[in-house]
Amino acid sequence: MSHIDQLQHRLTEALDDLYTCYVDPREPYFDDDTRWLALGAAEQRQAGARSAPLDEAELAALRAECRGLALQNEFAINALENRVSFLVGAGHKYTARPRKGRRAEPQLVADAQAIIDEFVRVNRWAGRQQETALRLDRDGEVFLRLFTGADGVTRVRFIEPGQVYAPAAATQDPSVSFGIAVEPDDVETVLAYYVDGVAIEASSIQHRKANVDANVKRGLPLFTPVRKNLRRAEKLLRNMSTVAEIQSAIALIRKHHGATRTAVQQFAATSGMPAGAGGGATSRSESVRRYAPGTILDAYGNVEYDFPAAALDASSYVAVLQAELRAIAARLVMPEFMLSADASNGNYASSLVAESPALRTFERLQARQMADDEELLRRVLENAAAAGRLDRTALEVVELQIEGPSMSVRDGKQEAETRAIEFAHGVLSAQTWAMLAGYDYEREQANIAAAKHAQTPGNTSV
Repeated sequence: MSHIDQLQHRLTEALDDLYTCYVDPREPYFDDDTRWLALGAAEQRQAGARSAPLDEAELAALRAECRGLALQNEFAINALENRVSFLVGAGHKYTARPRKGRRAEPQLVADAQAIIDEFVRVNRWAGRQQETALRLDRDGEVFLRLFTGADGVTRVRFIEPGQVYAPAAATQDPSVSFGIAVEPDDVETVLAYYVDGVAIEASSIQHRKANVDANVKRGLPLFTPVRKNLRRAEKLLRNMSTVAEIQSAIALIRKHHGATRTAVQQFAATSGMPAGAGGGATSRSESVRRYAPGTILDAYGNVEYDFPAAALDASSYVAVLQAELRAIAARLVMPEFMLSADASNGNYASSLVAESPALRTFERLQARQMADDEELLRRVLENAAAAGRLDRTALEVVELQIEGPSMSVRDGKQEAETRAIEFAHGVLSAQTWAMLAGYDYEREQANIAAAKHAQTPGNTSV
């Protein structure tokens, strides 16, 4: 080794020692890689816990972080899938009916129903509705753009949140911040959305946002307050598995007494590998060895092997993992087993009874989704009327009835008896009864008529 190589080697070792002893003076101001907010103007600009980030860059970074969790974190994925299953299920059912207090011709109701059914079929709405619910939780907002063709058929496409941003010429205009142009004195009256720098009329876009106040332009992802908990839970599970893997990998330790120092050095040289392999001339060698399952270790002379991981009980950290998951479940207002998939500490029936917090939350979220869907479908009917496919009178006398999946624990016999009593007293119609039971009323009536016809003497069934 030349003199320069020796000096370079000593310098590398000195720098390694300095790096391991380095203390960041800013460390007291950080918590889980997140810097504390300073007192002053920045804090005052955050008007409430449900307000949006300070600028578009922070919002984009936060959304990207939560998208990463939704893509890779198993607990986040489970939570999102469960929420979609309960809120949307296989898809909602939409039925046109006469508006309360108004008289509607049956043909108008039938025409409106045909427009709605066509929209559901053309847009594959059941799958799109599921994706809408997932995007709303994952990104905190959903942009749906409506395209109406010459035939009056409305088609819906998603706009990525990152495509909506303020153009460079309007960065100083607060009424156009975050890519949403509003009335100067009314943030809730939206005039246009800037998509890739191009202004699109608000009537062509439906913006659904979550986890913020009504006067905040953009939504926040569902996992915003618990994203650190999700990362810790994932790392803790990984570390527990790694410790168990190391403990199970060592089969035995074989000691060779009386070995010389030279023999030990030769053993280390033949068993080691350069830690900085491929790192260039400045890389220095260390005795490193990876242990595969069933490894047998050889100890020469006075060499002793110490395995700190052998004294660790990985299962003792399960309680810590459950505490993290419980904190995440508290934010989502979900039973813990819906997040962890561990049903040993939960009861499905007790979690979804009528008065449980989880069920009340799901019902509230589902009602909001139904309101958004109804607003969207009203635009679909208006587009059809503008194209001459629907009498405009239908917009005034026809309303939509939306039925989503039931989330509470059902007693089928008791429900049927209750509906029978309501039907007998004129409280419940046959059409609504069929819809609540999951049947298509017109199809069932046709099937009943066909069955009666086949049973009439002189008729033969096919």
